[in-house]
Amino acid sequence: MNHKKGLLLLNLGTPDDPSPEKVRTYLKEFLMDPFVLDVPFPIRYFLVHALILPKRPKSSSEAYHKVWTDRGSPLLSHLQDLAKGLATQGDMEKRWQIKIAMRYGNPSIPKALEAFKAEGISEIAVIPLYPQYSLAATQSSIEYCQKSAEKIFPEAKLEFIPPFYDEEEFTHAFAQVIKENLVNFNYDYLIFSFHGLPERHVKKTDLSGKHCLMSTTCCDSITEVNKNCYRAQCFATARALAKELGVLPTRYKVAFQSRLLKDPWIKPYSDELYQSLAERGVKRLAVVCPAFVADCLETLEEVQIRGREDFIKLGGEELKLVPSLNSHPRWVEAVQKIVEANGPR
Repeated sequence: MNHKKGLLLLNLGTPDDPSPEKVRTYLKEFLMDPFVLDVPFPIRYFLVHALILPKRPKSSSEAYHKVWTDRGSPLLSHLQDLAKGLATQGDMEKRWQIKIAMRYGNPSIPKALEAFKAEGISEIAVIPLYPQYSLAATQSSIEYCQKSAEKIFPEAKLEFIPPFYDEEEFTHAFAQVIKENLVNFNYDYLIFSFHGLPERHVKKTDLSGKHCLMSTTCCDSITEVNKNCYRAQCFATARALAKELGVLPTRYKVAFQSRLLKDPWIKPYSDELYQSLAERGVKRLAVVCPAFVADCLETLEEVQIRGREDFIKLGGEELKLVPSLNSHPRWVEAVQKIVEANGPR
C-alpha cells in the first residue's frame, strides 16, 4: 500500500498548441462551462458557436504564437517547474506524490486521478492555483474534480486547499518577486491588474444581495457578507502587497483586465486606466498581476506586449510587467507551507 498522499496542482488551462484548431478546441471547452458563461444552455451555445468560435480562435491563435516557447505553453511549463521544485523541497517527495492538471485541456484532471488510482493513492490534496475565489475558476474546478473522482476513483478522498489570497506566504512570495524586478525600475505609478469577471458573477456570491457593488466602498474590507467576493479578495490582495512593499495608496490602483462580450464587468478596467494615467502625465508604469501565479497569455500578451504598446502610444515612456510567481524559489517554499497548513493531516 502506498503511504504517500497525493498533491494535485491545478491551473486553468491552455491549448495543446497555438494553432487555430487547437485554440478552438480549448475555447469551446472553456466557454461552454456553465460556470464561465452562466446563461441558459441555448443562449450559451449560440454565443459560443455563432458569435465567438467563428472568429476568436484565429485572433487568439495569433496571440498565443507571440508567447509560445520552445517548451510550449508558458502556463504549462511554469506549472511543470513548480511541481519539480516542490518535489525537491524538504521532504515533500517522501510524503507526497505530486501531479499537475488543467481544468480545461491537458494534462487533464481525469488522467491525474487515474494515475493516483493506479498508484494506490486515495488521499489527495487539490490546490486550485487561483489566489482569489471565483465561481468561474475555483468552484468550476472543485466541482469538476469531484465529478471526475466519482466516475474514475470513488474511493478517493479529495481535500481542497482554499483560496490563499490572504495567506502571508503568498503575500511574502509575491512581494519578493516584485521587489526583485522593480529594484532598477523607478516607476511613477503601479497597477495591480487582476483578471476581470462579469459583475453578475460577484453578485452571486453575495448571499445578502445587499452588499456587492452597491457602493464604492463595498470592497474596502472582507466581512462575513463578502468573504467569497472575488473583487473584494482582489482588493485585499492589493492592500496586503502594497503594505508589504511600502507603496502609498496615492501611487497604486487596482484594475481588471481581459473583458469578454459586452456585459458589465467589474471595474475599473486596466486598459482604460492606462489611458487615464498617460493623460495625467505618468511616464513609467509598473504592472503586477496577482490573480495569476504563472505567466500566461493574459500577462505576457495582454499586458507585456499589447498593454505596453498601447501605453506608449498614449504618451507613456515605459510599461514594465512584473513577472508572476512562476517557479520562484520563494513561491515553491510558500506552496509547500500553504499545503502543509491547509491540506490533509
